[in-house]
Amino acid sequence: MKLLADRRRHPMALVALLLVGLLLTGGAYALFTQTSSAKADTASASDIEEGKKLFAANCATCHGMNAEGTKAGPGLIGVGAAAVDFQVGTGRMPLQANGPQARAKEPQFDEEQTAQLAAYVASLGPGPAVPEDEYLDASKGDPAAGGGLFRTNCAMCHNVVGSGGALTRGKYAPNLADVSEKHLYEAMQTGPQNMPIFNDANLTPEDKRDVIAYVKEVSDNPSP
Repeated sequence: MKLLADRRRHPMALVALLLVGLLLTGGAYALFTQTSSAKADTASASDIEEGKKLFAANCATCHGMNAEGTKAGPGLIGVGAAAVDFQVGTGRMPLQANGPQARAKEPQFDEEQTAQLAAYVASLGPGPAVPEDEYLDASKGDPAAGGGLFRTNCAMCHNVVGSGGALTRGKYAPNLADVSEKHLYEAMQTGPQNMPIFNDANLTPEDKRDVIAYVKEVSDNPSP
């Protein structure tokens, strides 16, 4: 026991522990990066190139030619494909007019173009990927569990049934009734506007699916 205690007090023991910690942290980060950038890895070079052209023509004025950001718009390096898919897929971007927050509108780009833009931005740095289909199937979720999560994390702004409501300074939480499963997931994943980010450490993919199941249940069965 004395020998073991002496080894623990040895200066090199602390160094060894630090190295082990760094290796574990690095491994976890690498796993997260591989998962988050999976969509970018599977996107074709032609999709990324087409996305780059679309970005230069429609987004670079505000976000910079290399998505580095300008005074008119934030940098997008590392936001991931999910953020682009949400913002562009819901028509919030490109921005129609300046205001307290970007409003949803008819999308300017079709699904293929949106995917190309997302692929290009995802290629610039690791970030949240577009969610897998298995986590978007509300029929596989638990509405009861999702309701508990929603009331704890979302109802303060979106109302207990997701009908939305006014916030401060002209901002608002949107009604969730007509939001697609994919965009609900991506909103939780990326935290648009004033919304907090619920990464997989806060809400697992299964938790997010449960929340989606709850939102769809209350949307499809409104109270009389």
